[in-house]
Amino acid sequence: MSAAFRKALKSRQKNHHERSQLGFRKNLGLLEKKKDYKLRADDYQKKRRTLDALRKKALEKNPDEFYFKMISTKFQDGVHLMKQKSEEVTDEQLKIMRTQDIKYVEMKRVAEAKKIERLKSELHLLDTEEKPKNTHTFFCDSKKEVRNFDLAERLNTAPELLDRVYNRPTLETLHKQTIKGPTNAKVLKSLAKQRRHQYDLLNQRIERERKMFIITQKIQTRKDLMDKREKVKVKKETVNSPAVYKFKKQRKR
Repeated sequence: MSAAFRKALKSRQKNHHERSQLGFRKNLGLLEKKKDYKLRADDYQKKRRTLDALRKKALEKNPDEFYFKMISTKFQDGVHLMKQKSEEVTDEQLKIMRTQDIKYVEMKRVAEAKKIERLKSELHLLDTEEKPKNTHTFFCDSKKEVRNFDLAERLNTAPELLDRVYNRPTLETLHKQTIKGPTNAKVLKSLAKQRRHQYDLLNQRIERERKMFIITQKIQTRKDLMDKREKVKVKKETVNSPAVYKFKKQRKR
């Protein structure tokens, strides 16, 4: 084996690695390696070729040249935008489309109303002024027991808690939890916060259901206007109510 061939053997060659970033120089950023430079250089050359091609195209452009996109696009804020073609829809097709819109919005509104009823059944509207007036009937064996009837004793709770329709603990529970004063306060605070969140959610759903009902009315009004020709506007459309029209009475043939 010749000396030149031994020098050319890859097994005898030393691998040369690029040095890594030194610890005390990390604040200066990433140390660029050759592969990073290659990517940056390729990107720079690509952008340069693109700019040269555009510059050449602009120099060689014929000012009298016409192409059809001149009438189908518009220049807005430095960008060429395609002009939207107006949809050709007949009155019958538009009526069907609005009927489908009404059905979709009404379906969503009914689903929201069911969620509202479910939330109301869970909360029972206990904290509202118009809380339900429930009745609780107790049966006694004799008239003497009726005269001596004590509601607090019967419910096994404190007399101060009789007006509450929810979270009315018994005497045993009160005796047990008076020892754990701070824990009891935390539990009550957490329950009150959770209840307020539920009421906020209920108010949001009620407002959403009301808005969907208004949208349904507005779509229905627009659909009715396609059938009636002679109309008089009585009330303008607002955010919370649709427009009101008075139509001329016409006998159907």
